[in-house]
Amino acid sequence: MRVSRIQAAENRETVINVASRLFRERGFDGIGLKDLMKGAGLTQGAFYKQFASKEDLAAQASRRALESASSRWSAAVEANPQDPLGAVIAFYLSMDHRGERMDGCPVVALGSDAARQGADVKASFESGIREYLELLGSWVGEADGEEPSGKAMAILSTMVGAVLLSRAVNDLSLAQGFLDAATDQVREAVAA
Repeated sequence: MRVSRIQAAENRETVINVASRLFRERGFDGIGLKDLMKGAGLTQGAFYKQFASKEDLAAQASRRALESASSRWSAAVEANPQDPLGAVIAFYLSMDHRGERMDGCPVVALGSDAARQGADVKASFESGIREYLELLGSWVGEADGEEPSGKAMAILSTMVGAVLLSRAVNDLSLAQGFLDAATDQVREAVAA
């Protein structure tokens, strides 16, 4: 049965959305095309009509995941515009975010995987990371410029590392300790 152009475009978006979540949960190599397409409700044969390769999908799914994460940052800021950094810290360095493996930060979930991927996947991550840095830089009062600021980089590194470490342990008290310590360090860095 032939699929209309509109349906094909919708199918493509569905695959990208499903892949962005499944890759965050299982890693780029943790899920095969067959299971990925099954998760999207499509056959494996449909994949090759939509994407040049799994890496092509990985780059697009990474871009989508980072857009989704950026939207979450924006939503947090809209909820507390007087303290945008505090709003992002409150949701990002939380046990709820720690538990969101499919919908949480793609840098935490896929950062080490992205480092082993091709240039297109890395470019998607770089773009999203630069957006994070630009937002953080604006909140800590550093001047706009082409290169990200050291303070924004340190804050992002601390936040990503804390969530990553909190997910790597079974002990919930230790996990909470990583998140609390990062919250304290970020607040101190901003105050300095």
